[in-house]
Amino acid sequence: MAKLIKIRELKIDIPQEAVRLAEQMLKDLEASKRPVLEAVKCSLDNSFYNAKVGYLTPGDKSVRTELNVSSVQKLARVVFVLEILLRNLDIGAVNTKRELYYIAKGLIKGNSQLKPLDFEDQDESDSIIDFIGDMLRVYREELNCYANDRGGQTYSQQLIVTETLPDGEKAIVDLGSLGTTPFQPKNRPQSLKLKARKKIDFCLVVESEGTAGTLATMGFTKRNNCILMGAQGVPSNGVRGWCKLIEDQLGVPMYFFGDLDAYTLQNIFRTLKAGSAASLIRNGDFSAPDVKFLGVLPEDVKKYDLHCYKVKESDPAEARALKKAKDALENDPFFQDKKNKKLADILRWLVKEKLRCEQQSFFSVDPRDPLKTEKIILEKIRGNAYV
Repeated sequence: MAKLIKIRELKIDIPQEAVRLAEQMLKDLEASKRPVLEAVKCSLDNSFYNAKVGYLTPGDKSVRTELNVSSVQKLARVVFVLEILLRNLDIGAVNTKRELYYIAKGLIKGNSQLKPLDFEDQDESDSIIDFIGDMLRVYREELNCYANDRGGQTYSQQLIVTETLPDGEKAIVDLGSLGTTPFQPKNRPQSLKLKARKKIDFCLVVESEGTAGTLATMGFTKRNNCILMGAQGVPSNGVRGWCKLIEDQLGVPMYFFGDLDAYTLQNIFRTLKAGSAASLIRNGDFSAPDVKFLGVLPEDVKKYDLHCYKVKESDPAEARALKKAKDALENDPFFQDKKNKKLADILRWLVKEKLRCEQQSFFSVDPRDPLKTEKIILEKIRGNAYV
């Protein structure tokens, strides 16, 4: 079994480390040796979960790329893209992955010697950027590369956010002054400091942005000293980092309100709570280990007589979700950990019953009461009806 390794113990001097790697490659070539580049293997078979840590961490497996006929293009592309990223760090420029793809295309277009490095599509350049991050064990944001993702749409009458801008100036946003307009942080929430006007009782993360908006418009944050957030499905780095920041700086109980289905449990909730295998080196800053699954829970279906859908195995997408759920129960260290037995039991229930129940089904409980869903959410929080 691969052993657990630690990531992010010390802040890395990226330019210095890049020079070291380049010099080592040159020395190997001069000595007639094949240069080798190694990166952390970010996959489930190299993932560990310890409930005391709270998120998925990497083992000691690596991805090795040794210079040969089939890998020469990849190694050359790594050096080429790394030079672009180092230039951005030097001058303070930032780019999205999409922009970096076009910057690379522009440089190649203007230099015929670079033509062999050309990218057919953005996926090819994205994979090189990801490899560089995993090789240097740094976040993409530390390379001044930002995905076009955003933090969850957030509502609160009590939260005040102070952002330190790149030039050192500070911007203060009082969420209570925004009305029904949500605050939406960018994907580097570490530059934010949070303060509560008065004690915040809980943070509710809603899978559906639309339902979060409905609750906010109906006055949820006026009647409750809370933070309300729309997670927009599978949580982006922005959402995950934002939840982590709220957890760390405010220490308020955090609950996730989403659908009862295999996809939500393992792709959305698990990613929010423990990170993902694809981002093992960044899960420490992009996960919220203390978040609880508020529902929909299997017992809610009977208690509130909720409408459910049968999962049709004839549907390719639903069949894949069931297969992935079975695989997760057998291979995912998160669901195998005894601390998460209740979550694993929900996944088993979903596989056995082949049902799915949407969070919006709570609106069917008492259609004449527009606040009934809010009342049920509060009832579940107060009654510890969560996992």
